[in-house]
Amino acid sequence: MESPDWAERLTAALAEDDPDALRELLDGVRPADVADALTDEEPRAIWRALAALPTDDRAEVFGYLVPERQVALARTLDRRQLAHLFRHMSSDDRADLFNRLEPEQQDELLPSLAQAEREDIRLLAGYEEGTAGALMTSEYATLAPDLTAAQAIARLRLEAPDKETIYQAYVIDAERRLLGTVSLRELVTARAHERVADLMTTDVVTRRAGDGQEEVASLISKYDLLSLPILDDADRLVGIVTYDDAMDVAEEEATEDFHRVGTVAALDSSVREAGIPLLYRKRVGWLVVLIFANAFSGAGIALFEEIIAAHVVLVFFLPLLIASSGNAGAQSATLTVRALATGDIRPKDWGRMLGRELLVAVLLGATMGLIVSALGIVRGGAEVAFVVASTMVLVVVIGSLLGMSLPFVLERLRLDPATASVPLVTSLADIAGVLIYFSLASWALQIPAVPG
Repeated sequence: MESPDWAERLTAALAEDDPDALRELLDGVRPADVADALTDEEPRAIWRALAALPTDDRAEVFGYLVPERQVALARTLDRRQLAHLFRHMSSDDRADLFNRLEPEQQDELLPSLAQAEREDIRLLAGYEEGTAGALMTSEYATLAPDLTAAQAIARLRLEAPDKETIYQAYVIDAERRLLGTVSLRELVTARAHERVADLMTTDVVTRRAGDGQEEVASLISKYDLLSLPILDDADRLVGIVTYDDAMDVAEEEATEDFHRVGTVAALDSSVREAGIPLLYRKRVGWLVVLIFANAFSGAGIALFEEIIAAHVVLVFFLPLLIASSGNAGAQSATLTVRALATGDIRPKDWGRMLGRELLVAVLLGATMGLIVSALGIVRGGAEVAFVVASTMVLVVVIGSLLGMSLPFVLERLRLDPATASVPLVTSLADIAGVLIYFSLASWALQIPAVPG
């Protein structure tokens, strides 16, 4: 990472529009660091920096910019500049950018590209967002099975400049059906005359172009793959998903889960780039729903006005009890949602998880009940201490079981378990906590509840 002083000098060089100073500052700097330093600059300033770089470096830095900055910059470029940039971008990055452009700019751009590039963009851009096809790249190395190891190495040497990776080559037949894979290490260590067909691995993990990107990322992580081959419905090799793209998907999915846990709808851009109207729309829905959910807690309190009037001390413990219930539920929901997302547990594990969660919740509730009972004795005597301690055990158990079970229910309904968010579980636990607390108090203190 470059120093803050370097970033300041870069900003000054951009303001002065000094190409020589820009070239000197950018020479030898990692593309990701350049893109990070340019994030807050205006599109025209970003292009001045990119224009000072060699063509291949220019495309690489552009690929590291956040999508919103890429689109903003693309809108300022003329057709020739944009086409030149497209020709040197990786196939998956340029397909993603193409899909984000306005239809008019897409139509204007395509005639400026070579036929092979146009067909490649149309192929990759045609897959539905969120699928393996939309994530894959077409820049992979292929070999024929009848090549010798020496011939295969010579071929890879020629292909290397145009491929995203050559560490894993894919062996295909004349119809592009995948026969196996062979690593560069296997080719280098093999005898020169050995055939690729005898060196290749035929037990290959693959996925279809229409499969979900999250499943693809999970497989790459599970099997420690450098890349995963993607097939079409005719078993032809159409692309690969590399590990770095899988890491991006994992980060994206984790971010979406975090947002949903916080009852924030999925954002179409980064938080940094999101405008006030977008943030408002993505947050207001669940907050309005939770107003009505929390209103039930108020209705529950209204049912027990007489006991509250007779024992005002009970109100002192109400926030403590319902907060404990919500916190326990939030813990359980967080653990369960993450375990379901990573495949650590499956819907069939609900029964086993329920029994274990019940035991853990009883132990947690008993510990917290014991602590709060001492406070109950000080504030209201033995009877109040009994009510508060008993309620603590019950609400922690109820909150924990709610938090653990709701993600399983949503999974069964084919909904996103992350929707079992902390605020939702907390609201349900609050309602249950109010009803349990005052019902138990009415029974223990011999004062009936008054219907509202």
